[in-house]
Amino acid sequence: MKRWRTPATLLLASMVMLACSGQRPVAAPQASAPATGPAQGGRLIYALSADANGFNPVTDQFAAQSYSMAGSIIEPLVSVNANGEWKPYLAESLTPSKKYDEWTIKIRSGISFSDGISLTGDIVKANLEAQKKSPLTAAVFVPIKSFELADPMTVVVKLNQPWVAFPYYLAAQNGMIVPPSSLTDTKSGSLKPVGTGPFIFKEYVPDNRMVVTRNPRYWQKNLPHLDEIEFRILPDSQTRAQTLEAGGVDAIGTSRDEDLSKFGAMKDTYTVHRAQGMAVAEYMFLLNTAVAPLDDVRVRRAMAHAMDRQTVIKTLRGGLTEPAEGPWSKDSPWYAPGGYPEYDAAKAAALVKEVEAEKGPIRFEMISTPDPNTMQGVELAQDMWRKAGIEVSIKQADQADLINRAITGNFSATVWTQFSAQDPDGEYIWMHQGYAKPVGAISLNMTRLKDDQLSAALDVGRVSPDEATRKKAYATVQERLRDQVPYVFIDHLNTGAIIAKTRVRGIGEHVLPDGDKGLPLTGSPIPYHPFGQLWVSER
Repeated sequence: MKRWRTPATLLLASMVMLACSGQRPVAAPQASAPATGPAQGGRLIYALSADANGFNPVTDQFAAQSYSMAGSIIEPLVSVNANGEWKPYLAESLTPSKKYDEWTIKIRSGISFSDGISLTGDIVKANLEAQKKSPLTAAVFVPIKSFELADPMTVVVKLNQPWVAFPYYLAAQNGMIVPPSSLTDTKSGSLKPVGTGPFIFKEYVPDNRMVVTRNPRYWQKNLPHLDEIEFRILPDSQTRAQTLEAGGVDAIGTSRDEDLSKFGAMKDTYTVHRAQGMAVAEYMFLLNTAVAPLDDVRVRRAMAHAMDRQTVIKTLRGGLTEPAEGPWSKDSPWYAPGGYPEYDAAKAAALVKEVEAEKGPIRFEMISTPDPNTMQGVELAQDMWRKAGIEVSIKQADQADLINRAITGNFSATVWTQFSAQDPDGEYIWMHQGYAKPVGAISLNMTRLKDDQLSAALDVGRVSPDEATRKKAYATVQERLRDQVPYVFIDHLNTGAIIAKTRVRGIGEHVLPDGDKGLPLTGSPIPYHPFGQLWVSER
């Protein structure tokens, strides 16, 4: 299996993963295990879809599987509750200045790393400074001017501008805190992670497994419940499902709708936990607006009008998902209705003829991973666009190469999955024109769309503390995305799920230090969750 190690693939964790789709089944109800008190002890075998490329949040690219493994050992300053609100975690409090151009982070006392080092303000400051310097994560911290140590347990973050959603960024890779040894010996920190979390590193065999054991000095009382977790690497989705059914693992992550249907029907044996709300990513086609013929907005609009999203959902998802009109679903408080190019074959064909009369035939190449389920969706789109008069060839590439090409602009269109941040400011760097670089340069805005109105709205959403003002700004964001069509949105990929034997309890039921219920699942297309409060029953 190839790892993502080249500079062009150093992206943030929850940003993008290619979607794998299945076929045909009908919707299955979610099952839940009977409620009983947590039992101490036991071992869990948990199957992941891919290996990590390392476990150091400062130096290694994190994806969903990285958060599952590394997150059992390394904890963040901030977490998110079930309502999508940020909450202090390793931090005791985060307090903004009146203008939101400064945040004061008070570190929770009485916490130590598993190597015995106490968590202090200077360690947090060193971590944040390392994140700001890292080529992996520096782009996120561009608005930060400096970090200052106010007292031994307090760090002040000074900004170049107001940033109301700043704490959300500390709930992910940027806010995960490691001891000084992992900052100075980054290679060791990458292979043998150390943190403040509920589990301690025991063993790692690349492309095979990672094993963690109970942290006896964990700072949260009576946690964790499990003695040991083995994370088993099983890249093939069908193999994961078969291994679960055969009893070789206790839980799996999946995005296949046939798994939801099959295991969901066996309520006495399995539980199914699906991602919901803002945690659900969107399945789409990413378009390069900086290269012909997709630099012509009429071509992009024709592609959207030619896309029969309901047919895609019926064919690829068994009817389990809802059509997407943008990065936020209708159940999101940020959603604004209206204006998305609906399926209209005649309008698509008319736009194509208009462009052809001026510029000639419309042809381009679309790239996709070779996974059969992914290819099915790509070929379905190819046929829809062909019927509108657009000739699309398909080029297969492995995931690392595909992402490299997207970042450097060496593509016209590609299948894509993205947008699962809890706050819409989390999508700033992927859409703002300040992050749109020329073809050949690394660009986090991979569509390379430069739209003044869109970027101005993102700026307003970032700096304004007023909720009504922010909602209006993000309504403009959706309006401009629907007008300029840098993405052809298909559906909200809520088929991302964790399926477990009924003896595995506590998935998506964790409680934060302040007593709030935590966000059940997040990430895409296969979600992840904390492991410190999981437990296993006898049956």
